Amino acid sequence: MWRPAFFCVVLLVPAFGQEASRSDDSDNQQMQMPMPEKKAAGQQANSPEAKAHEGMQMPGMNHGMHMNQAGMYLMNMASGTSMNPQSWPMPMLMPRLGSWNLMLMGQAFIVDTQQAGPRGGDKLYSANAFMISAEHAVGNGSLMFQSMFSLEPATVTNRSYPLLFQTGETAYGRPLVDAQHPHNFFMGLGIQYARPLGENTMLQLYYAPVGDPALGPVAYPHRASAAELPEATLSHHWQDSTHIADNVATIAIKHAWFRLEASGFYGSEPGENRWIIEWGSMNSYSGRFSVFPSKNWMFQVSAGRLTRPERQEPGDVVRTTASLHYTRPMDFGNAWSTSLIWGRNHDTFTQHNLNSYLAETVYPISRKNFLTGRIEYVDKDELFADTPPLEEQLDRMAGSTFRIGAYTAGYTRDIAIFKDVETGIGANATAYTLPQAIKPYYGDRPWGINVYVRLRIKPTQ
Repeated sequence: MWRPAFFCVVLLVPAFGQEASRSDDSDNQQMQMPMPEKKAAGQQANSPEAKAHEGMQMPGMNHGMHMNQAGMYLMNMASGTSMNPQSWPMPMLMPRLGSWNLMLMGQAFIVDTQQAGPRGGDKLYSANAFMISAEHAVGNGSLMFQSMFSLEPATVTNRSYPLLFQTGETAYGRPLVDAQHPHNFFMGLGIQYARPLGENTMLQLYYAPVGDPALGPVAYPHRASAAELPEATLSHHWQDSTHIADNVATIAIKHAWFRLEASGFYGSEPGENRWIIEWGSMNSYSGRFSVFPSKNWMFQVSAGRLTRPERQEPGDVVRTTASLHYTRPMDFGNAWSTSLIWGRNHDTFTQHNLNSYLAETVYPISRKNFLTGRIEYVDKDELFADTPPLEEQLDRMAGSTFRIGAYTAGYTRDIAIFKDVETGIGANATAYTLPQAIKPYYGDRPWGINVYVRLRIKPTQ
């Protein structure tokens, strides 16, 4: 059932936006950081530090801010040590506190979702994430404290929101099926250190009680191509679910256009108490190889072994992923971003090999208008984990694995309401394809719709 009050808000927002939109349109444009006319003594025009500054687009950056090469490198991190293409204009504030450089980001979606069919549902919820980082030079290197939070334990009630064909983790002791769990309050707490080891080489060290190991692409809440899509991907637990892991340590070496990383971490996924920091031994490991042929392109391939990721199930998971990401900055300050992602889970207990494929894009047709799209194909073997007798019956008659297709298209319109917040209203719709064997339980043509308001911290100019 749709909520009339929510639609009243959505319909009234444009009216306020028309009045506020009289302000100068240039307020939202991104600003490229200017190069100082005079170079510091001993700094050459073609030095690594100068190259690190050249062409960097960081909206909200204080003109007087100074960061060395290592600091500029660390400020490109998305979650943990994962990175979007370097040309993506991060929507962030970068104030200065004494000798510390800060980075502030925040985004919230207020979503009304309708998932159709016998196993669907509806809900009003908020998906959100907030980040604050603090960087300081240490000799030729740089130190950065990184923190990330979410209020979803409070804004996603009853420990989940409806999402057809989604699986992974538990709520009230039962496997979540056709539902997405909220993120933890502590999405990330970590410290990073980077230091140049020569003109083209960078050493990076990372430790986080809660953080993101070197496995998979940038997770969907922080991915440039997913910036206007509030709902989770169906392939989340095949590709980037380790973005909230415990006891994470990573070492990385970046040389010229490539980077090599290795991580150790606790492999079990978060428990149902989303407000606390959990702990476990460093029983899982991963490695990632990334290539940065230009500022607009990024490619990664990664693999890891996760020890008992689903606590209620036996067996480990061997995960392999590969992804290609492209970002092209536009003249009006936004960017076109696209991702192609593959992820595969091998379950050591069931011996199942489950694949996932994703294509995703956000395209700004103008400064205030965004088109979004996402296509997924995912092999699911837990769609009936909440009803074991039915799961066993289907296993005998049709097998245990079902390939699901999801096709999403959407639109977001930015409207000027608040001075320091980028506000958008939008909607997207998803159509699903599924095997004939499970249509009696989902319907012939299941679908989902999301209508939302997006609030994002606006970078100051």
